[in-house]
Order: sequence, then C-alpha cells, then structure tokens
Amino acid sequence: MSVPLRQQLAVGSYLIKQKLKGVKKYPLVLMLEPLYRCNLACAGCGKIDHPDQILDKRLSVQECLDAVDECGAPMVSIPGGEPLIHKEMPQIVEGLVAKKKFVYLCTNALLLKKKVKDYVPSPYLTFSIHLDGLKDRHDDSVCQKGVFDIAVEAIKLALGKGFRVNVNCTLFQGEDAEEVAEFLDYVTELGVEGVTIAPGFSYEHAPKQDVFIKGKDVKTLFRGIFAIGKNRKWKLNHSSLYLDFLAGNQDYECTPWGNPTRNVFGWQKPCYLLDDEGNVDTFKELMETTPWDKYGNVNNPKCTNCMAHCGYEATAVEDMLSNPLKGMMVSLRGPKTTGEMVEVATPDEPAQPKSITEIPVKVES
Repeated sequence: MSVPLRQQLAVGSYLIKQKLKGVKKYPLVLMLEPLYRCNLACAGCGKIDHPDQILDKRLSVQECLDAVDECGAPMVSIPGGEPLIHKEMPQIVEGLVAKKKFVYLCTNALLLKKKVKDYVPSPYLTFSIHLDGLKDRHDDSVCQKGVFDIAVEAIKLALGKGFRVNVNCTLFQGEDAEEVAEFLDYVTELGVEGVTIAPGFSYEHAPKQDVFIKGKDVKTLFRGIFAIGKNRKWKLNHSSLYLDFLAGNQDYECTPWGNPTRNVFGWQKPCYLLDDEGNVDTFKELMETTPWDKYGNVNNPKCTNCMAHCGYEATAVEDMLSNPLKGMMVSLRGPKTTGEMVEVATPDEPAQPKSITEIPVKVES
C-alpha cells in the first residue's frame, strides 16, 4: 500500500472507533461531486449526460463543507465532471484540509498547470490525475489527442512543487496485461505516490457500451498484471484484499454506504455509480431510507459486473479488520495468480464450484 503513515493511522483510528461504538454502516470515503461539467467527453463516462442547466449547477463552498460534516468520513474524493472548472474549488479544498480530511482532488489535468498556483501543498491534499494507460491508449479513452502529454507535464509540475500526486487508472475492453504493466512501470518512474486502478463501470448513459470489460475477463486481466508485477516496485493505492478480489480470489458483495455521494442533486442513492435511483436531502436520510438490500452483485442486475473500488474497497477493509491474519498473508505474498477462481453469484445465476482454466501469462524475471 502506498498511503503515508499519517493517513493510515488516522483512517485506522476512525475504523476502530466505529467498531468500538458498534456502528454497522459507516462511510469510509465521501464522494463529493460539486459539478458535472467537464472539458472532456470520454467514451466510457456516464456523468456528463445531462442538459446544460444541470451541467451549469455547482455546489457552494458551504454546501461542500456541510456535506463533509454530515458524513464524517476521514477521506474525501472530489470527482466530477472536472473539479478544476469550479471557481471556488481552492476554497473548498482549503476548508476540507482545515478539517484534516484527506482530500483526493480528481482531475484530467488539462487545467492543472494554470490552476496549481491556487493550491498549497499539504499532507492532506492529493492531486489524483486521470491516466488510463500510455499515450495512445489514454488519448483514445478520453477521445482527444494530446491529453496524455498534458497530464504527464502536470504530474511533473505538481510533484516539483511538493504536492502529493496519485494516478487514477480505469481499465476498459481490449487491455493487455503487459501493456498495463508497462504503464505501471512508467508512472512509478514518474515518482507518483501511488496508483488507483480498477475496471470501468458500465454506466447506462455512457455514449459507448462496448468499451467495458466484464466478469471473468476482469479477473483474468488482473491475474496477468499481478503475475508480471511480482518483481516490480509498483505502489498500488488499495488494500491487499481488494487487489486479491480483482484477481478472482475473494467473493465480496459491495458496501455502497462505504463511499456515499453528495452531488448537485443531493445525497445520491445508493452509490456513486448508480445515478438513476433517486436522491435525498440529508446524509441521515440516505443511510436510513435507502433499501440497501436491493443492491449489489447478487441482488441487482445493474450491479452484476461492477468491481469498482468505490463499491468494494470498503468491503475489503472490513474483511481486513475481521480477518487480519488473512489480510497480512495476502499482503505479504500478493494476489494469487494461478488456480481456481472464486465463483461469484449473480441475480440470474447462483454461484457454483467451477474450475477456471488459466490463460498463460508471460512473466518477466
């Protein structure tokens, strides 16, 4: 794990307090979306499919700070849209840092060179820069040439100014394990603190539906990546058990309340990824009125192929707390990349024991 000790201790303390208080459902990360407007139109994004009157809406500084107080999560991820478009984003970040929240400001980096002067380096602030692969792969993903070069320049600039920098990578159909490994080598050499990596969620409103990788293909891909990575020095910004889940070795159901979302409509039910299920006015109402048992890969067809970290990282963390020895062993050895995969139940088909033939993977020594 690439998270600094200060953050690990703060989050660990928060988790222990929830356990001691007997809290069953608690947030780990607040997904704060102050706007939907973006300066890109990526093929796999369903977030910008709104009329202009919605894309022009913004959460105010006070609304953002109030959401953080309501929620109480120790970490805040600010996606979008493109957050750097928001004119009051520096004030929002300043307010969150003052509350000692660990902020991941997600950006495609097109505006970062211009805007970086508006921010102050802090152990509580990380620029999470979107890169979906090396140059051609990333530019194809975001449907615009030249974006990769701009993002890499911005990464170097932010690192040079003393900012924490993370890379957020989403994988889509047609990925090759060796190409992903080459990308992870590249961003590691850039000096980023860590990489957040996950398969893309199949948004219903995404302009292209054939770009999403699903099911066993996801697990086979990650097994190939992790097999290559056994001798590499990648810093993946995830718990060891979430990575083991991506490799098909853990049977998890998502924890949608682990990453609650506050956006321009209110508190989104049930999670960051499903945006057609309604919204409520308060976090308390979200927690108490959302029919949580209607969602998840076993209960809802919309959730069947989801393996996103915003749904499953909280589950993996909970498992780590309940089974520390298992978590430690996986952390030491890395995700298992051979043998049978765990068969996962879906709304249409219950899980059955099944042997899955491994696809040969070229492993560099």
